[in-house]
Amino acid sequence: MQISDSSSRILAGMLEARTGQQLTMSRRWRLETALSQLLRERGIGSIDELITILVMGREPSLSTRVVEALLNNETYFFRDRLPFDLVKTAALPELRNRRAGSRTLRIWSAGCSAGQEVYSLAMLFAEDPASWAGWNIDILGTDVSEGMVERARSGTYTQFEVQRGLGIQQMIRWFEEQPGGWRAAEVLRRQVRFQVHNLLEAPPHPGRFDLILCRNVLLYLNENMRRRAFERLSSALAPDGWLMLGAGETVIGQAPSLEADREMRGLYRHRDQAVKAA
Repeated sequence: MQISDSSSRILAGMLEARTGQQLTMSRRWRLETALSQLLRERGIGSIDELITILVMGREPSLSTRVVEALLNNETYFFRDRLPFDLVKTAALPELRNRRAGSRTLRIWSAGCSAGQEVYSLAMLFAEDPASWAGWNIDILGTDVSEGMVERARSGTYTQFEVQRGLGIQQMIRWFEEQPGGWRAAEVLRRQVRFQVHNLLEAPPHPGRFDLILCRNVLLYLNENMRRRAFERLSSALAPDGWLMLGAGETVIGQAPSLEADREMRGLYRHRDQAVKAA
């Protein structure tokens, strides 16, 4: 299917205006794949025809569906495993000591897609109940896509999705097989919450988090948008909290208030806290 340059530019502009994400030339090859299901559902013959409908402005809801289809929602349980090992063996024990007085822990997964990262975090706590008995654990997942947030709230995944990143024992222990898929156990669903949120907006309630995961999201933003996102993340991070980014992301040259933790490779913290720990 041929896609004109003008249609590609319009789609790129829509995506950036709504989400801050860029549709770079290296990502434009996936336009046809991303929009194919929507075109079939609506009986639209081509992307250029879709653009004509959008430009006429008669169906505002259609533009929302187009933008959501263009988002990269790739994720899976315990993605890249090592970051979760770091959280489990280093970050959480340290936070447990620091928050022993309040026995409250707040975690934010920004750009959570269909929720696999959030439920992975919930499993870390559920698998160690003795250490967290009596604690108030609040795990928030946010995403700019309404469709992804609804999927995350349901906690239901296909056979293929539930097997990605989970061992058979974890799958059987924490998910219940239902017609059409596997649903996260109630003990996990009680511990998490989800909401639609744009990373470029003011941080979600309660505004200060002990641990923030924002992995493989910022790399899709242009430099100015990325700096703005870092400002939001920094303002939402507790004074002694940690931020985790994706493997290809860094704060260097983009977030002057944040610095890599010298002892926990892959985690970032407020610069003044990093200096104190040196």
